[in-house]
Amino acid sequence: MKGAIIGDIIGSRFERGNGKDYSFELFTPGSTFTDDTVMTVAVADWLMHGGDIAAVLRRWGVRYPTAGYGGTFRLWLAGVIKAPYNSWGNGSAMRVSPVGGWAETMEQCLALAEETAAVTHNHPEGIKGAQAVAGAIYMARDGASKAGIREWVTQAFGYDLERNLEDIRPGYTFDVSCQGSVPESIISFLEATDLEDAVRKAISLGGDTDTMACIAGGIAEAYYYRQQPMDNFMVEKMNERLPEEMKTIVEEFYQKLLA
Repeated sequence: MKGAIIGDIIGSRFERGNGKDYSFELFTPGSTFTDDTVMTVAVADWLMHGGDIAAVLRRWGVRYPTAGYGGTFRLWLAGVIKAPYNSWGNGSAMRVSPVGGWAETMEQCLALAEETAAVTHNHPEGIKGAQAVAGAIYMARDGASKAGIREWVTQAFGYDLERNLEDIRPGYTFDVSCQGSVPESIISFLEATDLEDAVRKAISLGGDTDTMACIAGGIAEAYYYRQQPMDNFMVEKMNERLPEEMKTIVEEFYQKLLA
């Protein structure tokens, strides 16, 4: 979850204009959390405290109305749209990272991922994107190899993870669909050497940078920090940018995971 939030914050200032850069300053005054973080915190809140998932997402969303939500999701937050709206957008995948850390079995992981997605993103691709990310995080924190994660995601969801970033990057464009951004985000993790590298690689594709870095960062944290704490520098920079109520949920979530 922290890796996802860090990825969101770092990727926030490059949206639609990073020039496919890899070497950039990680945190600047313009680096901030976006809707990815707000909804990720909301999912963690729901996992810990229960309630109606739609109500929890709306409660957090209306507290941060300028976080960068898509137009249709804004209408859903406001209650103008009351039902799921068949979205295949990557909003389902950007908020799902807590599920991968929380679930006790893969079956539970996939069920919870679908539940968090289906209140808005009930299109099969929207659900698939959330399940692929949550499942990859579950496997990563459970000790799976990158080869094992690649094989499982490919077989379970049909994503082509045999491509490499060097070939993807030149022709890649801004894409908010799950099918057009989740596989590339997972590949960014698969080719990375650590959390920072995963985030940089996802941003360097020049697409939906905050969300793709959020997805890659969430998986990378589960994989690289399953046996050791995260880098203090990035956690400190994250905490500097989060409101107290978000930090409280994040810390409570990790305390429950370690209990």
